Amino acid sequence: MKHAMVLAAGLGQRMRPLTADTAKPLLPLLGRSLLDHALDRLAISGVEEAVVNAHWCAPRVAEALAAREGTPPRLRLQLEPELLETGGGLRRALPRLGEEPFAVVNGDAYWLDGPKPALALLAQYFDPARMDALLLLVRTSQVEGEVGRGDFFLDGAGRLRRPNGAEVAPFIFGGVQVMAPALVVSEPEGRFSLNRCFDRAIGAGRLYGLVHDGAWFHLSTPSDLARTERRLRAGLLSHWR
Repeated sequence: MKHAMVLAAGLGQRMRPLTADTAKPLLPLLGRSLLDHALDRLAISGVEEAVVNAHWCAPRVAEALAAREGTPPRLRLQLEPELLETGGGLRRALPRLGEEPFAVVNGDAYWLDGPKPALALLAQYFDPARMDALLLLVRTSQVEGEVGRGDFFLDGAGRLRRPNGAEVAPFIFGGVQVMAPALVVSEPEGRFSLNRCFDRAIGAGRLYGLVHDGAWFHLSTPSDLARTERRLRAGLLSHWR
């Protein structure tokens, strides 16, 4: 897996006022931006080139990428004057991502790996013959913060489905995945959510999940970010990397 995309174009509205004049992925955690943490994880997993999209405070995202020049992975900035959402941003980036499966990481995702890096596990278990995407899942019981009704159920074969009616799903999507270009290539260019593609893949039995065996942090609000900083600095999670 040589290519990846980092989704960094969102408005980060729930993280205000911290995101009033900066993009959410540029917020600091342990002295480095969330974006830097994500790019470092990609480099460790062997990704050679990453596309990073930008909309909100795009000049600051561009400056952050320029500051990493010479540090893997190679970076390509995708400016989005109009907000394209997760699916639209990926659809525009496809020509830069190649024809093989690639990683996609939310720019505000922060996790600690278990015995093996999560991205390496996703790449290892991704099977393009059966899957359009393989999502990193987190147990809702392990999440500090609001998870609503959860995102997915996972069957014995690893396939995903959404909760129906009043069901409460035991897993949420951790913002890290490996996908085939086929997941979005049939979509017209423009603004749309990746959830539309997920739902189509669920209908075809081609959306799969892998449960994370490390720590994962819900970073939606300023209090979430502050709590995570305190926990990490206190060394409460030293058995994870």
